[in-house]
Amino acid sequence: MSQAATLALESRQPMPGIGVYNQKFGMWVFLLSEVMFFTGLIGSYIILRFAHPDAFTEPGRVLNVPLTAANTFILIVSSVTMVKAFAAIELGDQRGLRRWLLATVLLGAVFLSIQGVEYVKLAEHGFVPMVASYAAEGAPLYGMTFYTLTGFHGAHVTIGVLCMIFVTVKAFRGRYSQADHGGVEVMGLYWHFVDLVWIILFTIVYLI
Repeated sequence: MSQAATLALESRQPMPGIGVYNQKFGMWVFLLSEVMFFTGLIGSYIILRFAHPDAFTEPGRVLNVPLTAANTFILIVSSVTMVKAFAAIELGDQRGLRRWLLATVLLGAVFLSIQGVEYVKLAEHGFVPMVASYAAEGAPLYGMTFYTLTGFHGAHVTIGVLCMIFVTVKAFRGRYSQADHGGVEVMGLYWHFVDLVWIILFTIVYLI
C-alpha cells in the first residue's frame, strides 16, 4: 500500500471512544471555534446597536435588502447542491458528485460577486467606514460594524469556494469513492456552517 493511501486510510480512522474519524472531528473542533468567533462579533454588533441607537438607521434606507435576500437564497441553494453532492458519492455516483460540486462552486462564486456589487454600490453612495453619511451622530459605527460582520463572513465564503474548487478537482480526478469520501463530507460541514451564519447575519443586519 502506498504512503498516500495509508495516510488517507488513517485519516478515516475513528477517534477513540467517539466513533468520528480524524478529519471530521478536526472540522467540528474548528467550527466550534468559529461559532465562538462569530458569536462575539454578532454580540458586539447587537450591544453597540442598542447602546448607540443614533449611530444606526433602518437597514432598508441604506442597504439593498431585496438584492441581498436574493443572494441569501442563492447561498441556501448552494447548501442544497452540497447535500446532493454528498448523497451522490454515498451512492457511488461519480458523475452526480462532480455535477453538484461544480454547481456549488458556481453558486458560491455568484454569491461573492453579488456581495462585491453591493459593496461597490454602497461605497458610491457614501456608505463606507469612518464616513458619517446616514446619521447625524456616530454614523461611522454603522459602517464599521456592517463591513466587519459581512466582510469576515465573505472571507469565510471565499476560503470555502477555494477549498471547494480543490475538492471538485479531486472529484474530477476520481479521488473519491463510495467507501472513501471524507473530504466531501468535511467540506460539506464547513459549507453548511457559513450558510447558517449568513442566514443569522442577514436576519440581524438586514431585517431587524
